[in-house]
Amino acid sequence: MIIKNNDPYTSASFSFAHRLKRQLWNTTYLLFFKFSPRPLHIWRSILLRLFGAKIGKGVHIYPGAKIWAPWNLNVGNYVGIADGATIYNMDIIKIGNYSVISQGAHLCGGSHDYNSSNFQLFAKPIILGEHVWVCAEAFVSLGVTVPDGVVIGARSLVTKTITEPWSVYAGHPAKRIGARTRN
Repeated sequence: MIIKNNDPYTSASFSFAHRLKRQLWNTTYLLFFKFSPRPLHIWRSILLRLFGAKIGKGVHIYPGAKIWAPWNLNVGNYVGIADGATIYNMDIIKIGNYSVISQGAHLCGGSHDYNSSNFQLFAKPIILGEHVWVCAEAFVSLGVTVPDGVVIGARSLVTKTITEPWSVYAGHPAKRIGARTRN
């Protein structure tokens, strides 16, 4: 998907076909997704599926959620993605069953190699387990896996894979601050 060893100052980082597909999605997003009435979750799921997203049942994706590439989105059952959430999925982003992505949260699957002369663009997947809650305005970085039951506190920064399921993480960088019970 990403063109390697290009000169980003003079050429694109993605193929023409990929840019065309994203433009088609952006137009669809603007005309049919973003301004759709809030209760029309099924409608937005249909639009995302038309562009290759894997969407489970009972999913609530709100119209103000920003999704970069639906074909790289895999959402389980009964997931909520709030208005203002950003799903920057240059690579696969998988969200497990019963998870919540709150308003303003940012799942960022792409970055640049600051050691390369051309700041080479690269991407890695983000995997969220089941019953995960990414609270308001939290940031989850590329290559991160979050196990089942984890809560990431509001405005937290997660740059490394979390290893302890059913825990609460918060801060910059996020650290474990507590445990959750399974109810």
